[in-house]
Amino acid sequence: MENEWFSLGKSTGRKSHMAAHEGLHSPPSLSHHLTTLGTREGHCMMKPRRLTESGQRAKGHHQHRAREGSTQEEKRMKNKDSKSAAYSDKSSRIIPMILMLIVLCGFSFYLGGIFYSENNRFFKQNVAPAIQLRKHAVEAPRQIEPVEVPECSSDYQDYTPCTDPKRWRKYGNYRLSFMERHCPPMVERKQCLVPPPPAYKVPIRWPKSRDQCWYRNVPYDWINNEKSNQHWLRKEGEKFIFPGGGTMFPNGVGAYVDLMQDLIPGMKNGTIRTAIDTGCGVASWGGDLLDRGILTVSLAPRDNHEAQVQFALERGIPAILGIISTQRLPFPSNSFDIAHCSRCLIPWTEFDGLYLLEIHRILRPGGFWVLSGPPVNYENRWRGWNTTVEEQKADFEKLKKLLTSMCFKLYTIKDDIAVWQKSSDSCYDQLTLASFPPKCDDSMDPDSAWYIPLRTCLNAPSQKLKKLALESAPRWPERLHITSERIAMVPGGNSGGFKHDDREWKLRVKHYKTLLSALGTDKIRNVMDMNTLYGGFAAALIRYPVWVMNVVSSYGPNSLGVVYDRGLIGTYHDWCEAFSTYPRTYDLLHLDGLFTAENHRCETKYVLLEMDRILRPNGYVIIRESNYFVDSIEAIVKGMRWGCQKHDTEENVEKEKLLICQKKLWHSKRSQQ
Repeated sequence: MENEWFSLGKSTGRKSHMAAHEGLHSPPSLSHHLTTLGTREGHCMMKPRRLTESGQRAKGHHQHRAREGSTQEEKRMKNKDSKSAAYSDKSSRIIPMILMLIVLCGFSFYLGGIFYSENNRFFKQNVAPAIQLRKHAVEAPRQIEPVEVPECSSDYQDYTPCTDPKRWRKYGNYRLSFMERHCPPMVERKQCLVPPPPAYKVPIRWPKSRDQCWYRNVPYDWINNEKSNQHWLRKEGEKFIFPGGGTMFPNGVGAYVDLMQDLIPGMKNGTIRTAIDTGCGVASWGGDLLDRGILTVSLAPRDNHEAQVQFALERGIPAILGIISTQRLPFPSNSFDIAHCSRCLIPWTEFDGLYLLEIHRILRPGGFWVLSGPPVNYENRWRGWNTTVEEQKADFEKLKKLLTSMCFKLYTIKDDIAVWQKSSDSCYDQLTLASFPPKCDDSMDPDSAWYIPLRTCLNAPSQKLKKLALESAPRWPERLHITSERIAMVPGGNSGGFKHDDREWKLRVKHYKTLLSALGTDKIRNVMDMNTLYGGFAAALIRYPVWVMNVVSSYGPNSLGVVYDRGLIGTYHDWCEAFSTYPRTYDLLHLDGLFTAENHRCETKYVLLEMDRILRPNGYVIIRESNYFVDSIEAIVKGMRWGCQKHDTEENVEKEKLLICQKKLWHSKRSQQ
């Protein structure tokens, strides 16, 4: 079955066809060379004839001079003959060179044909030729025959391709780097549908899902067995119940956040909007903040805390797989208003504070870093940490010293919670390349964060951005529709374009609602905009009970900073690879021209398979795409057990269509057997 899959986006044939119509010049023909050669040789032979006639007219006392002239003419003729012979030799070499060029071209076309046919071996296709009207090439929609996609085996029900524990042994243990993204090579990529667990049910609807989920949807007992005394969760019948406990908040997450709000007043008035929770557990902190108007990215690796990110997403709380190890987190600089670590077990003081430098990079000037757990409150807690009071005191002093050197100020400390604030003043003016940590030079963009190694230097905030600091930024929800200063850093970005984008997405979402009645209901909670620009789709959904993961292409315009300035969340990603999440974690996937933009790099079959992996059964997809791709996409996803309908856009243009799809709920035939 796999041998009939087809890859969109490799348009070698069209490029060759277009090149033929571009009027490319061919080399001079062989007849042209021979004609030129004959003409030049005839010209050389005429001169001796004229010289001989003039020699016959010279008689008498001119005979001696005539003999001398004849001798000179013979030399001249020999020189001419040698030049003609040399030219003849050159032309004789041109002929085999032309023949060799023809042979090489033919051979390259032959190899190209083999590669193209092999690359498209997975689907039967019937490609309509491009039609040229006037001077513009109009491509007819590509038509292919649907082929049923096979099921993966049942042991792939929680398959995360780029963070697969089965492949960890291939990578080193240094700083737990094996838990970072390591995507499989092309030959190892799966071309099958990831099955749900046996007895999988449609997830519990929001807001009930925040406190409970079906056990069969996330059938893991490790956390329940190991963390039962900390009240992370407990199993009751067919459900997991989330009481809101945690290692550092035994009285419940609500009381924990209440204390935090008393320490940081900006959490109450809309000053703080975006947050990141490193080592999030089951995301109880981020879940509680949703009711307080704070949107949190819960971050955790796929480790021995089995499926903690999957629990978070099953509950309807934003989360993503990730770890601070050797590479930057996939977020732009100066993005989050607050960062949180509740006994996250990250060794902050090791490696010269390298992990703290990454928190400094992604935290907005004036933003807060909250730490609860070792070594905070070591005087009362050290006995339960398998250490000594002296060790914890030394670690706490080292932590404070490192944070001070990074332009953090100790904001407040009470009980188990310590709060530092990132400076937004002249502290950075005192940093040099000789400081510790040194100030970063300009060779590395602080916003570049896709497979970028961590650096042991400090990124100073840009002096050009006057409203970057938290105290200068608009409060939520006003900031949602205010043009960010960082719009000027996006190629072609400006205030007018931002406002136009904002208005346009309001109209588009209004049209989507007429086509997808589930939009705005409790059937849709976790949403992903797969290739956003400014987060306009997410902004237009703000009144619905949803959250949106805004994805900005790592190869496109870097606009993710604008998204965060609006009070929204998102991440960088390359859709030629798998996304950092578990299967069955999103209710709605939306894309706008993704295949048009990326078909030259990413094979469409793999993008669609990845969409199927992360989409929940009965989940929806809105594909806004060029008419050229829509029909072929519809045929492919039919073999993936999706049902689709094609619609006109709100502008009712022929060149662009909408494809509204729903993934069917199915269970593996193998597990049933």
